[in-house]
Amino acid sequence: MRKSLIVAVFVSGFSSLAVEMAASRLLGNVFGTSNLVWASIIGLILIYLALGYFLGGYWADRSPRTSTFYQILIWAAVMIALVPVISQPVMKIAANAFDQLQLGILFGSFSAVFVLLFIPITLLGTASPFAIKLGVSQSDQVGRISGKIYAISTLGSFIGTFVPVLLFIPLIGTYKTFILTSFVLLVTSLICFAINDGFRSIIPYLWAPVLVIALWFWGLNGQIKATAGQIYETESAYNYIQVLEQDEYRFLRLNEGQGVHSVYHPTRVNYYGSWEQVLVGPFFNSAPYSPDQVKRIAIVGLAAGTTARQAALVFDNVTMDGYEIDPKIVEVGQKYFDMNEPNLNIFVQDGRWGLSQSPYQYDIISVDAYRPPYIPYHMTTQEFFRIAKDHLTEQGVLVINVGRGPSDRRLIDALGSTILSVFPSIHVVDIPDTYNSIIYATNQPTSDENLQANLANLSGDANIPDLLLESMSLAAQNLQTPHSGGKVFTDDLAPIEWITNTMVVDFLFSDEMADLK
Repeated sequence: MRKSLIVAVFVSGFSSLAVEMAASRLLGNVFGTSNLVWASIIGLILIYLALGYFLGGYWADRSPRTSTFYQILIWAAVMIALVPVISQPVMKIAANAFDQLQLGILFGSFSAVFVLLFIPITLLGTASPFAIKLGVSQSDQVGRISGKIYAISTLGSFIGTFVPVLLFIPLIGTYKTFILTSFVLLVTSLICFAINDGFRSIIPYLWAPVLVIALWFWGLNGQIKATAGQIYETESAYNYIQVLEQDEYRFLRLNEGQGVHSVYHPTRVNYYGSWEQVLVGPFFNSAPYSPDQVKRIAIVGLAAGTTARQAALVFDNVTMDGYEIDPKIVEVGQKYFDMNEPNLNIFVQDGRWGLSQSPYQYDIISVDAYRPPYIPYHMTTQEFFRIAKDHLTEQGVLVINVGRGPSDRRLIDALGSTILSVFPSIHVVDIPDTYNSIIYATNQPTSDENLQANLANLSGDANIPDLLLESMSLAAQNLQTPHSGGKVFTDDLAPIEWITNTMVVDFLFSDEMADLK
């Protein structure tokens, strides 16, 4: 079997998975990274590949020539390059529709992008069966040659799974990842075509690399979204990152942008969200509890540092360990959100791993590591909460941000039940005008009355920051009665995605959703 054929099969396998990974980011930037989106991407691409396998076998029998094989790959490369160019206006319409929850436009744009992927993925699917036809010269070689072809293609796919995510997308972005993948496949196909059929055979296709190069420089405007107030956007191996500014407030949004992960204002420090409620945690301990007793805090899901900035203002001489898995978010936090507190230690690693390896015990452990719409499942289990409990001081408190529907508290109930299997007491606060609740888990048996008593005790002290008193007051006014009986999550079984998916679907078809339209 010719080496040129082996190289072409390898690059076609690489391209098919590179396109799939780039497509996941293309859609994830607007539609999010839920497993519903992933299932759609993987499912439809498998269907396209299956159709390509069928057509490839039929095509190879009708035209078993290397020239036909390389021409198919050339056209596949051209269509890959066209995907981001054509999809760019569609995705911007989708981004605006997502911001305004216009479901009809949203589903329409989602479908449109999948239509764009149909042709290139189907053409790539023809590569393996076509190559088998070209590589087999004797009937007794069919098994060996087909096994070799599929092994080479799969190896290429394996490389294509990692290179775009770890290298291309962080360096050049999602749109240009499509273009670069197209160029690699195109150049490989043209070279192999020329080796097999002579240079003259590729002359009719020399327009293709010119087109792809032109699309690289002039076919894209370089901006993924055009949201009002946008001052910065970038992509990392983990997220699409967006910074918005309005009335001196800066907001960190990730991926589809349905959650604000950090807020910053140069003079204001209370944003009436989930961040301030972390400060309240220790005051569920018996009164009197003083802010001076808080010496060390762990923040799992540091983002751009809103909680760290507030904690530094409230707790004198506190040391903070912030865990953030995405290094690009850390850079954004330092540049746009003034995340430069001298008492903040930043660890770029997974929060559960980082917490488990920490040598310290904490007065507060804050967990707010949402990748909307999910809390990472490995931070919702008994095993994780035991790690957290082992790293709390005697009066330490775990604080976790949890999403809910307008009238759907299944996730809160399940997490509450799981936490109560490890901790003696929990307290639940609903944050007004949001779909967020805060669960506090204390290392000692505690009661809601302790918060009221501490608030009364601290209210008369002029040295207590208003931010703390306002946060405690809001928490005291919005305490909820925890419900037991929810499912207990373990590392072996934590159906966080299933519960979240049903909550999202129920909300989309609820009366509350109709009222928002």
